Amino acid sequence: MSGRQHRETEIARRIRAKGLAAGRTSAQIADEIHEACAPQFSTSRIKAHRLAHGIALADVIEQVRALFDRDQKPQPGIGETLLSAYESGLKRPGPEYLHYLCTVYRVEPVALGFEAPCICGHGHRMPGVLVSDLERRSSMSLERELRMHPMVTEPEAEEDENILRRTLLNLLNTDTNLSEQLDGPVLGACEGIRRRMDETLVSATVSAQMLDQWEETTVSFGRQYTTTAPLRLLCDVLLELSAVRTAMARRQPTDLQERLCRMAAQLAGLSGMILINLGDHRLARAFFRTGRTAADETGDRALRAWICARESLVPLYFGDAREALHLAKKSRDLAGSTPCPAQAMAPVVEARALAMMSGADSKKEVVDQAKRALARARNAFSHMQDEDKEDLAFGYTEKQLYFYQGDVLTKLGQTLEAEVVLDQALSAYEDHILDQTLIRLDQAQCRLLDGDIAEALAIGTKALQLVGNEYLTDFIVRPAQALEQAIVAREPNAPGLEGYRAALRRRPKSQVKGGGA
Repeated sequence: MSGRQHRETEIARRIRAKGLAAGRTSAQIADEIHEACAPQFSTSRIKAHRLAHGIALADVIEQVRALFDRDQKPQPGIGETLLSAYESGLKRPGPEYLHYLCTVYRVEPVALGFEAPCICGHGHRMPGVLVSDLERRSSMSLERELRMHPMVTEPEAEEDENILRRTLLNLLNTDTNLSEQLDGPVLGACEGIRRRMDETLVSATVSAQMLDQWEETTVSFGRQYTTTAPLRLLCDVLLELSAVRTAMARRQPTDLQERLCRMAAQLAGLSGMILINLGDHRLARAFFRTGRTAADETGDRALRAWICARESLVPLYFGDAREALHLAKKSRDLAGSTPCPAQAMAPVVEARALAMMSGADSKKEVVDQAKRALARARNAFSHMQDEDKEDLAFGYTEKQLYFYQGDVLTKLGQTLEAEVVLDQALSAYEDHILDQTLIRLDQAQCRLLDGDIAEALAIGTKALQLVGNEYLTDFIVRPAQALEQAIVAREPNAPGLEGYRAALRRRPKSQVKGGGA
C-alpha cells in the first residue's frame, strides 16, 4: 500500500470508528468518508462505502460470489482488479454487477455514484431485499446487456433500456397480477430506441461471431412470437434492437453492415407485429417505417416485401381496408417473381381487405375476386422454401393460410366453406392463444350468420374465457365487440349475452388502451 493509500485508509478508519460510536449507519459513514477524502485523495463514492464497512477488496468479491452462488448463477468474472477499476472510475459496473454491489452495501446505485436505476427495480436498503427469482429468469437479457455494455455511451439510450428491463422484470414476477400496460415511460422508451435506430441508419467493427449470435437470437424471437406474452417479448426484442443499433453506430465492412441492417429490419418488423397485438397502431406503423429503412439498405426484395406485407395488417386490423389493400399490392409488386413469404401473405391481405370493404352481403364479383386472391396465395405458398413454411414470424405457415382463408370466407358470408377451413386452422394452432381466440370469434360469426345466436354466444364466451388477461388487448377486444354488436342488432336480450359481456369486460382498468394515438 502506498503512503497516499495508507493515509486515505487511516482517515477512513477514524471516521468509521467515530461514526459507529455515534450510532451512524454505514451509508452515513460512507458519505462522511467521501466528503473528507474526495478532495485530497479523489475517493469515489463506491470506494467510500467499502471503507465505511471496513473491508478489503477481497471481502467484497467473496460476498458478490456468494450472492451469485446463492442465486444459482455461474461464478462471476469480477475480481479485485475490476473492482479497483470501478473504485478508481476507470470503468463502470454493468447492470448485473451494479445490482450485486448495491446488495452488498445495501444502498441504491446513486449512493455508489451511479445515476442509472438498478436493473432489479427493487430497493436494497433492507436486509433480505435481494435478487429474486424473476431476475434469474431474465438472465438472457442481462447477459446481452453485459456483452454490449462497454459499447453503450449514450445516457438517453441507457435509460430507455433500463425502463424496458424494469418492465420485463415486473412482467416476470408471477407473484403479482400485473396487467399489460403501455404507459408513458414504456412508450417513450420504445420510441427512443426506434428513433435512434433511424438516426443510425442514415448516419452509420463487429465480429462475425457476434453477428451469428444476434441472428440466432432474432430467429429465436420469431419462434417466441406465438408463445410469449406481447409486452414481455417486446422488451426482449427492443433490447436486442438497441444492441444492434449500437454496433451500427460505427461503420462496418459492407458484408457485415448488410447483415446488421437485415437484423434491424427483422427486429423492427417484429416489434411492429407485437405492437399490433398490444393495440398501438401508431407505434406499430413507426416501427414498420424503421424496418423499411433498414430493409432498403439490404437491397433484398423479399425482406422489403415482408415488411410491407406485415405493415398492411395495421390498417387491416384498425379500420382502413383500402390502405391495407394498397399496401398488400405494393408488397406483391416488391416481391415480384421471387418465391418468398410475402408472395403468399400479400394476396391473403388483399382478399381480407376486399371482404371487409364488401361485408357479408358481398356481390358475386367481389367474392370471385377475393377467392382468386386466395388461389394466388395457395399457389405462392406451394413454391415457398420449406423453412419459410415453418416460420410463423418471418415466414408464412400452412396454418396461417388456413386461418386467414377462413377469416376471408367468414367476412364474405361463405359460412359452409369458412367453418371447414376454420376447424382445420384451430386444430393447427395449439400454441398461439391470440390466433386461437380470433379463429373462435370467426367461428362464432359464422354461427351468427347462420342464425344460431345461442351457439355464437357459447363459442364467443368460451373463446374469451380461455384467453388470459395479459393477452386481452384491443387486438382481441375489437373483433369481440364487433360480435357483440352484431348479436345485439339481431336479438338485444339474447340468453347468454350477459355472460359474454362479463367475459369481455373483465379487463383491469389499467389494461392497454386502444389505438395508441
